[in-house]
Amino acid sequence: MRVALFLTCVNDTLYPDTGRAVVRLLTRLGVDVDFPMGQTCCGQAHYNTGYRHGAEPLARHFAEVFGDYEAIVTPSGSCGAMVRELYPRMGERARAEGRGDALAATLAPVVPKTYELTEFLVDVLGVTDVGAYYPHRVTYHPTCHGLRGLRLGDRPRRLLTAVGGLELVELPGAEECCGFGGTFAVKNAEVSAAMGADKVRYAESTGADVLCAADNSCLMHIGGTMSRLGTGMRPVHIAEILASTKEEPAV
Repeated sequence: MRVALFLTCVNDTLYPDTGRAVVRLLTRLGVDVDFPMGQTCCGQAHYNTGYRHGAEPLARHFAEVFGDYEAIVTPSGSCGAMVRELYPRMGERARAEGRGDALAATLAPVVPKTYELTEFLVDVLGVTDVGAYYPHRVTYHPTCHGLRGLRLGDRPRRLLTAVGGLELVELPGAEECCGFGGTFAVKNAEVSAAMGADKVRYAESTGADVLCAADNSCLMHIGGTMSRLGTGMRPVHIAEILASTKEEPAV
């Protein structure tokens, strides 16, 4: 199967190891992974800040860059939700504004074949045991876009449960937002910080060494809070856990 890795801006700039982990993991599972060099921002930041028209050229570019692949895999629930949920809305809004069906027709082909990583593993490849080994006590935070947008459900937990050596512990208040929310953290900094502190206190109560999630933007917010509060926990993307093996352990 020939798939494209849609790494996203945050991962490309700040968390390239997550992208490398996705490639190692999928290659181990027999998937042929390409990294289209023409990929850029999907337009989520523009759209969510109210600049929908400004997001349209980026969405068109996304469709052009990724259109020929069988599947598009991203280690980001928020960017995956942008394509799956909001690209169709952009097309509908353009049509409602009297601009015809061109945008909708351009974006439609990439929408159903864009998958968040855990979706791709469980729903497309049909695997939950990916041969990973990660001897740590881990708690899992389901991020908002993955939980409410993509409705990932128990897919990430099923994958984590099958990891050798991993002890998965429940996170109290798991379904509560961590407070990041993109520009929400900037516009409502005090509320965002308070929500992040609550999430970290819940995580600490589990006694876990690692807090895991499927979106590095949320892990960035939580990890910053952990650092300020002086906890001993580490934020780790699920891709890096699933890519870890006894022979090539995650750092």
